[in-house]
Amino acid sequence: MKKQTIITTITLAIAGTALSLLALAFSPKPTDPEPAMPMCHDPNLAIAEFAAFANDKDFLDAHPAPLPIETVHQGKMIEFPVAGGANGKAFLMKSHGNTQKYLLLFHEWWGLNDYVKNETAMWCHSLGINVLAIDLYDGKVATTAEDAGNLMKANDPLRAAAIIQGAAKFLGDGADFRTMGWCFGGGWSLQAALLLKDKAKGCVMFYGMPEKDVEKLKTLACDAIFIHASQDQWINDQVVADFETNMKSAGKTLAVHRYDANHAFANPSGQRYHEPSATASRTVVRAYLAGK
Repeated sequence: MKKQTIITTITLAIAGTALSLLALAFSPKPTDPEPAMPMCHDPNLAIAEFAAFANDKDFLDAHPAPLPIETVHQGKMIEFPVAGGANGKAFLMKSHGNTQKYLLLFHEWWGLNDYVKNETAMWCHSLGINVLAIDLYDGKVATTAEDAGNLMKANDPLRAAAIIQGAAKFLGDGADFRTMGWCFGGGWSLQAALLLKDKAKGCVMFYGMPEKDVEKLKTLACDAIFIHASQDQWINDQVVADFETNMKSAGKTLAVHRYDANHAFANPSGQRYHEPSATASRTVVRAYLAGK
């Protein structure tokens, strides 16, 4: 009896395995998941294209560690609610006058460091308006090109967009905005102007990656100026020419100001700082923003 029981058990096990294999063979094969649909304003493509430069050794080599810089800023760090995540951070300098005009600054790939805080103070005094330097890295600051590249690649464009919208909401319904940024932040200056819609009164881009989608550019509510470094190997002449074409196709006004200098020429803490071009470009930017 024991022998017959063992044989029966083995037979049933083999039959069960065979049925399982047949079911697997004839079951429908899983299909690949559908790709996620982009949001109505998704900055991923333009921002990701610039972030890819962090994989380029020449780009890393072109960004030596920032030089020490004397801090002259007098503002303060603030926090504000951000939908769907932790509070956002920014450096605020308020004008002595009673104004609801704000200039929003966007840092380079290094993060919100002392150079950007100094720029906050300088533009506040120069323009007589409030200036808010928005931290897109949530408190992280890099001191080497490798670290800056890693921070830039790790930056989530949707989190960054939420930070910008949170900052605008925090500043109140009566506020209106001008945007300016350099390098990584140059691209975000344009993306912020798109996000802010008719509250955006002007946009300044220092050698940043432009938006290439003409349909998105059609939603831009302000004009823009682009500060171009003619020796820039990455945001090069062709990138800028395409931006001019795309803005024209979108029916928008763009003024490009070209300087015989290299990428990051306006940063006095950088080793590619070119004072004549930096001074000349600041004069152009000041005249543009003073009229906004």
